[in-house]
Amino acid sequence: MSDSYVTVNFLDPVQDLLVRVEDQMQTLTSDHHPDLEVALQHLFSSGGKRIRPAVALLTGCMLGAKSEQLVKLAAAIELLHTATLVHDDLIDGASLRRGIATLNTQWSPAATVLTGDFIFARAAKMAAETDSVEVMRIFADTLAAIVNGELVQMFSSQGVAEREHYEKRIYAKTASMFELATTAAAYLSPVNDNLVNNSRLFGYQIGMAFQIVDDVLDFTGEQQTVGKPVASDLRQGLITLPVLFYLEEYPDDPDLCSIIDGKYYSDVIIDRVVTSIQMSGAIQRSLEEANRYVDRGAGYLEELPDCQERRALEELSAYIVGRNL
Repeated sequence: MSDSYVTVNFLDPVQDLLVRVEDQMQTLTSDHHPDLEVALQHLFSSGGKRIRPAVALLTGCMLGAKSEQLVKLAAAIELLHTATLVHDDLIDGASLRRGIATLNTQWSPAATVLTGDFIFARAAKMAAETDSVEVMRIFADTLAAIVNGELVQMFSSQGVAEREHYEKRIYAKTASMFELATTAAAYLSPVNDNLVNNSRLFGYQIGMAFQIVDDVLDFTGEQQTVGKPVASDLRQGLITLPVLFYLEEYPDDPDLCSIIDGKYYSDVIIDRVVTSIQMSGAIQRSLEEANRYVDRGAGYLEELPDCQERRALEELSAYIVGRNL
């Protein structure tokens, strides 16, 4: 299934609402310091398929939420996502994001951090405009989970080759925000706790799948496509699912062991490990794991109302495991 085909289809039911989300985000780019306005325009126009706000909009429309609240929520989620990317790029020293120069290559670290902080603040304000205490609670919990996950990754994740540690890390990094999108949208809808929980579990499952596929693309994608060097996580000593599966098959690989132990590695060693992982069954096993998450998500989705938005969420799930592969 091609990227363009599924993108067009799963966004169709909420295309008009996504335009309103963009309008909400653009309200942030005026009446501020001129340099901040330029930075915000750069960030908001730098691409991205708006997957997370689309998930929130589709879930809320499926469950009967009011469009005005949904648009506020979806914009808040995309702003939260954007702010985390600004800080992530600075922390990682990344020079490209989706093939475009990152903010930290143009500004000082202090200015970059403050820009991210500004977007975080406006994201929280927009979430508050949904007038839902539950939405604000889960929004705050998600932000705390993301920041804590970054701290764990910074101080405790290098060379850790444990499946449980990996799953906790990708939940904090990615799945928590998908879970926020579906759960908060359900809280804005006239549904019972059981449907809220099914929505939450669906978001969790597709969020985990999303990050696993990202970790596969880290090994299989071209730098121009993924917007960062191939095997960028491994170059930082971070062990992702393809590496874990490769380790199960080749636990004594001296190159990989040297990377995990943090004793010695170079671009030559990294390139050898990447080639070995690409030629092993680790990539396919990782994709199969992502598909299992999506299949579990489909089970929770089946408990939700049958409508065009639910079918769009099914297509979105297929997109998650099929993008750029």
